[in-house]
Amino acid sequence: MSVIHEIEQVLWVETPHGMGQALFLMDYGVHENTIWVVALEDSKEIKHYNSRQLKICWNHTIFEKS
Repeated sequence: MSVIHEIEQVLWVETPHGMGQALFLMDYGVHENTIWVVALEDSKEIKHYNSRQLKICWNHTIFEKS
């Protein structure tokens, strides 16, 4: 069973193709890696990445890193 989750808040991620905004998560279960759907900032492309390919970009005005 797969589940698609819309990311309602703005979530910026670093991808192998540059910075982008995460739009959706697609979870195919415990035996598959979670897929992220990302809108890339520079090229305006929509691409899919697995969770190992992304890094979260922290917004220091919202989150306090310790």
